[in-house]
Amino acid sequence: MNIWLLLLVVAMVLLVIFQIAKASEYVSVLKGEKKAREQSNRVNAFLMLAFMVLGLIGAYWCNEKLAPQTLFAQGSASAEGEAIDTMMLITIAVTGIVFVITQVLLFWFSFKYQEKEGRKAFYFPHNTKLEMIWTIVPAITLTILVVFGLRHWFLITGDAPKESMLVEITGQQFGWTYRYPGTDGVLGKKNYKLIDATNNNSLGQDWADKANHDDVSPSVMYLVKGKPVKLVIGSKDVIHDVGLPHFRLKMDAVPGIPTTLWFTPTITTEEMRTKTGNPDFEYEIVCDQLCGASHYAMRGVIKVVSQEEFDVEMAKLKPLYFAANPDKDPSNQAAPVATADSSKPATAAIVTTVAKPKI
Repeated sequence: MNIWLLLLVVAMVLLVIFQIAKASEYVSVLKGEKKAREQSNRVNAFLMLAFMVLGLIGAYWCNEKLAPQTLFAQGSASAEGEAIDTMMLITIAVTGIVFVITQVLLFWFSFKYQEKEGRKAFYFPHNTKLEMIWTIVPAITLTILVVFGLRHWFLITGDAPKESMLVEITGQQFGWTYRYPGTDGVLGKKNYKLIDATNNNSLGQDWADKANHDDVSPSVMYLVKGKPVKLVIGSKDVIHDVGLPHFRLKMDAVPGIPTTLWFTPTITTEEMRTKTGNPDFEYEIVCDQLCGASHYAMRGVIKVVSQEEFDVEMAKLKPLYFAANPDKDPSNQAAPVATADSSKPATAAIVTTVAKPKI
């Protein structure tokens, strides 16, 4: 109902403007060219002033109406993202103030200095002081904002804390693959020439490298609340982009050129579900680089959990090495067979088993 009422008001305003314009046209015919021009300028000046007021009210209304629906209202889910949010607020405040001041002056000057009888325009070709002000002040302001941005960029792309967990994320049309190092804490070597999806080696891992023997790959990315994570990012085909909107981060995934990014999650998935009131909430990984026909569907899921929950999930995973080499998987080895001593009666058979080695 409110939308229809708003549309009706807008339609009425447009109709009034149209009628005023037609009336001005008739007046110009009666008064002559000069009088008509002055009359037209006066009408346009009032209309521009009205447009400024309505425009500012509309911008404020849209912000009040739509801002709560954005991710910004939820707050950042990473420590580094909180600093980026602060930088964003500062940037919006500075540019917003400049926008309001310049727009108000623009429309007010159009109204105040409209053509009038006896008024002559004053022209000056050059003003060094004025030009220095409007060049140097914006340059200094923008430089400060850029320095803030570079500071955060160098932080998240620099060396991760020593206690960081390591996760590799690889993009391909159209999905993400995650790889975690095993107990050795080292990701095994890869070679694109070894990629063979039919033999369970979609990443091209070199099985001759023992560091690959305990690497695991869950279907979703698991992160630990409060523990820094370093992402090693790559791509198997075209350029993708790991977008982490809830954490306020993103990084390109480039074929053949690994990129890195680190951050510290601060809110678990369950806590965010409570905070947002959405029981189905999930942290998303989106592709922020147009990468093909199904780019829109390239979505991944991140689950931020406690350390205990993380350990349980990792314990459920079987190393990729065993999937590609099932003959090496201990769980696939034949179970020991019980044997009976035939020299004794069947009712008193002596059963022997092969002793299991202690682990």
